[in-house]
Amino acid sequence: MPINKNALIRYKTIDKCLQNNYKQWTLNDLIEACSDALYEYEGKDIDVSKRTVQLDIQMMRSDKLGYNAPIVVYDRKYYKYEDPDYSIVNIPVTDKDVKVMNEAIQVLRQFKDFSLFKEMDGVLQRLEDSVYASQKNNRAIIHLDKNEQLKGLEFIDVIYEAIQNKKVIEVTYQSFNARKSSTMKVHPQLLKEFNNRWFVLATHKGKFITLALDRIIKIEIIDDLEYLDLEVNGDEYYKEVVGVTVSNSRAQRVQFWIDKKNAPYVITKPFHASQRTIETREDGTIFNILVQVNFELERLILGFGDSIEVLKPLKLRERMQKKLRTAIRNYAPKEI
Repeated sequence: MPINKNALIRYKTIDKCLQNNYKQWTLNDLIEACSDALYEYEGKDIDVSKRTVQLDIQMMRSDKLGYNAPIVVYDRKYYKYEDPDYSIVNIPVTDKDVKVMNEAIQVLRQFKDFSLFKEMDGVLQRLEDSVYASQKNNRAIIHLDKNEQLKGLEFIDVIYEAIQNKKVIEVTYQSFNARKSSTMKVHPQLLKEFNNRWFVLATHKGKFITLALDRIIKIEIIDDLEYLDLEVNGDEYYKEVVGVTVSNSRAQRVQFWIDKKNAPYVITKPFHASQRTIETREDGTIFNILVQVNFELERLILGFGDSIEVLKPLKLRERMQKKLRTAIRNYAPKEI
């Protein structure tokens, strides 16, 4: 189950208190210790309620986090560990735990170049030191596709913090088609990753715009403008599209045929969450998806080459025909 940082600080604080057998710990003592610890870590007063600490003790006693802490109450007032040598940091790690942590570390290591993960580098190093203490084979067996030359990653932090702190940003931007850059003040709403590229969804002059981070030249935080928070839900906003291009058009039912060889691939990796199998034939399978027709969908279709045929809608079918005819002309013999 997910645990937030403050909860972990409280668990660790309660654990440290109960390891001290020279003091009798009341519930109020534990509440005060947790409040002090949170102030030390966060630099601000955080109100820790009696109910919160009671739930923390209940959670530590349970096996939900694997602690099974032997916390007992004596004299109807004081808390202690029944086993004086117990600590949540001394829980034995099983071979299965080591395997799971090993795999998790390798996955996180794939994101080492993303600025949001830089602060985790020391954490991962310490975790590796502990997990790999008795292991010799440190070769990564999980590999994620990543672009080492990807530009714009340095802007993830500032955009992330702008969204979190509800700040307007001034962006100097140059699209692929623009001859020169332009500057605009936008209200960032959401960071989006697609096809190994990062984008920011923002509002500009009351309209949504999508900016590719690798086309951003400079970003500055604007403190004197009121931020407009539209509380965008990414799952809902991108519900009807493949990729990042969202328009005001209605979603259409796109029907396409995939040949027999590639149909299993499309079944296991659908074009879109709305994908449904309409008919299975000897030569292949017909599918339906309910999406807005956009650039990313067209690129996806073209990527299947002669293995796909768009059946509906007619406009999309004709557009694919036109693009394929152009492709054929590109491959026609040319005089040198």
